[in-house]
Amino acid sequence: MSTEPKFTVEEVANVTAPPRATVESTSEKLERKRDYLEGFLAANPEGVAPSEPGGDLYEAVIAALKDIFDPEIPVNIYDLGLIYGVEVDDNSGVVVTMTLTTPHCPVAESMPGEVELRVGSVPGVRDAEVLLVWDPPWDPAKMSDEARLELGML
Repeated sequence: MSTEPKFTVEEVANVTAPPRATVESTSEKLERKRDYLEGFLAANPEGVAPSEPGGDLYEAVIAALKDIFDPEIPVNIYDLGLIYGVEVDDNSGVVVTMTLTTPHCPVAESMPGEVELRVGSVPGVRDAEVLLVWDPPWDPAKMSDEARLELGML
């Protein structure tokens, strides 16, 4: 068997850094795309009452629901699929129909109260009521794609 090395080592004093990669593009193209998306996503249908889906009050209530997170799962209750319905009447009263992941959920007593407080604090809401239902039962199919992505289920 030979003890001769199979590779050689070369010592160097300096190594010139390779040139940095750059991407050439005009900011005009990027700016146009961003403006298009912002306008598209921010647009509300015309002639929609504030209490209807797409209306200001309805969307503010949905935004408030998206600020409430399940303490065991790092996803908001709206995207988790716990909100079955939001109804805003002509007098700005809001009724939220919701469920929980299980009747034995540790927040079964506190979550409906928190939802009622948060929705009731939305500017323009006269009063809020929460209806807790168990039928149909919650299942993971009710989650939004965002929630599935967050939980690694996509």
